[in-house]
Amino acid sequence: MTWVKICGMTNLEDALVAVDAGADAVGFVFYEKSPRCVTVEQAREICEKLPENVEKIGVFVGADSDPIAVLFRARLTGTQSYLTLEGLAGTQSASKATALSILPARARFMIAMSMAAFDDDLQQVQQIAEGFAKARKKAEGRSIPEGFFDTFLLDSGTSRQPGGTGKTFDWYRARDVSDAMRNNGLKMVVAGGLNPENVGDALGILRPWGVDVVSGVEASPGKKDPEKVRAFVRAVREMDGRAPLKGSQ
Repeated sequence: MTWVKICGMTNLEDALVAVDAGADAVGFVFYEKSPRCVTVEQAREICEKLPENVEKIGVFVGADSDPIAVLFRARLTGTQSYLTLEGLAGTQSASKATALSILPARARFMIAMSMAAFDDDLQQVQQIAEGFAKARKKAEGRSIPEGFFDTFLLDSGTSRQPGGTGKTFDWYRARDVSDAMRNNGLKMVVAGGLNPENVGDALGILRPWGVDVVSGVEASPGKKDPEKVRAFVRAVREMDGRAPLKGSQ
């Protein structure tokens, strides 16, 4: 089954619609420049009312936030940090304050990369992913949480607008990256411009482990369209039934 994340949650009603539609995860944006930005308190109020089996992912951009601190305060189950040419969002602050042993055992820590921010240098993206795969292999046998930096999200954003652009990137050009991630034991999530009409094409071309949608299921920035949310999840599940197009692990 393809992992489905409905991101940009700003209210409980939309989060419950996503859960009812069958989404595996919901996302909360902690980037102040985003129209979907929420506070830690807002996210926590929503998370406390969602089922335990639904993943709650916080989205972070820049070095000012401490994703791990927010994870605990907002009762999240994972983070999604954007990797830029300057580094990984929140890495320094998080590493200073947190030991691996206190992290949730099944938390998901995702690395997001905006394709345009790397000037569409897909080889560089692939090398970065392979570097993380090697690091994880060296750490085998240690007490690292399940899902610790083994999931990569490829987005169509830019350095100014990391996500939520409503635009796709070239899926055909990214097939080698997707294959390389899968072959290295990494999970790839595709994002950027997805909607109920085109998500099937993205799944067929890239065979990703998961998909992430924001603007493609909205009525307006920060407010979801319930029917679009249901149609999106339904479209993904229809493709799931057409094995062997699935490439999940």
